[in-house]
Amino acid sequence: MHVTSSASASSPHPYSTALLAWYDVHRRTLPWRAPAGQRAEPYHVFLSEIMLQQTTVKAVIPYFGAFLMRWPTVSHLAAAPLEEVLSAWAGLGYYARARNLHKCAQAVVERHGGAFPADEAALLELPGIGPYTAAAIAAIAFDLPASPVDGNVERVVTRLFAVEEALPKAKPAIRGIAAELTDHARPGDHVQAMMDLGATICTPKSPACALCPLSTPCRARAEGTMLRYPLKMKKAPKPERRALAYLVVRADGAVLLRTRPQKGLLAHMTEVPSSPWSASEGDMPADPLAFAPLAATWRQLPGVVRHVFTHFALEFTVWRADLPMDVPPPEGMRFVLPRDFDAEALPSLMRKVLAHGRADKPPLRGRKSA
Repeated sequence: MHVTSSASASSPHPYSTALLAWYDVHRRTLPWRAPAGQRAEPYHVFLSEIMLQQTTVKAVIPYFGAFLMRWPTVSHLAAAPLEEVLSAWAGLGYYARARNLHKCAQAVVERHGGAFPADEAALLELPGIGPYTAAAIAAIAFDLPASPVDGNVERVVTRLFAVEEALPKAKPAIRGIAAELTDHARPGDHVQAMMDLGATICTPKSPACALCPLSTPCRARAEGTMLRYPLKMKKAPKPERRALAYLVVRADGAVLLRTRPQKGLLAHMTEVPSSPWSASEGDMPADPLAFAPLAATWRQLPGVVRHVFTHFALEFTVWRADLPMDVPPPEGMRFVLPRDFDAEALPSLMRKVLAHGRADKPPLRGRKSA
């Protein structure tokens, strides 16, 4: 599918002209976005785009500000220990992004002297930067005629042209249409206008078609089928995994934690000790304490902790042991007080385990429970 138009670098597509006129009035104010008429700082675009992958703007804004306060340039980020970056990232999820963020910053310093290259192909060669992020940096930071396509752009394009092919197979066709629509005189503004339109007007469930600058040519609006697009293939149900978490709480409230291996899921992150994450209930250990980190009096806590990853769902059964102050941590583990949890790279899953076990509060002493 192609856009039927004679648009070119010297003759912008009429859809883009209408879109940019709307954007000039209604553009969002975002901490990583440069004022009108100015180019954005490449590091700010890079940082925000990595953070925004599979995460909302609202969730990203405080993290973006905190990262800039701590690491104001890509060189500062490159010099930071990975553990500190992971700790600062904790809560944003999809932690491979944080590791790739750090690797990319180091590559920018080592290969390009701390300056992002103003070239889409060169950006693609950096670790952790895929086609979308390379195009976004090229367009937004350097005003190059690149056409990044995120979920917002997919929704706008598929509704505008009533694209009948389902995602993900439709992605190449959508990228082609987006490229043909791109205004070569203002590619950075065009990209951000498409994103803003999808985020604020052409929303998934309640599109405000009456306010849309592209409502007249929009095929989905004309047919009353806006909510039908984009078409998506049905997803297979996520496989389930199960595991046992061992929550050890010292008399002062400190919790036994350890660091996960350097490779694999949640690599380098902090965790509560646990059993292997089994693919089926039959793979669970016959003895629930077989993988307990130390000998103690254990009790199973009621309920379970559930967490959904990209490719599977995990269910933790939590066992808790309360220890006196004089018990040392096993080799490779450490006791951490709740006040120091924020300094640890604790993913959301492990924070759920800690909350489930009320690990943020020392056990009551000398009182009977109500």
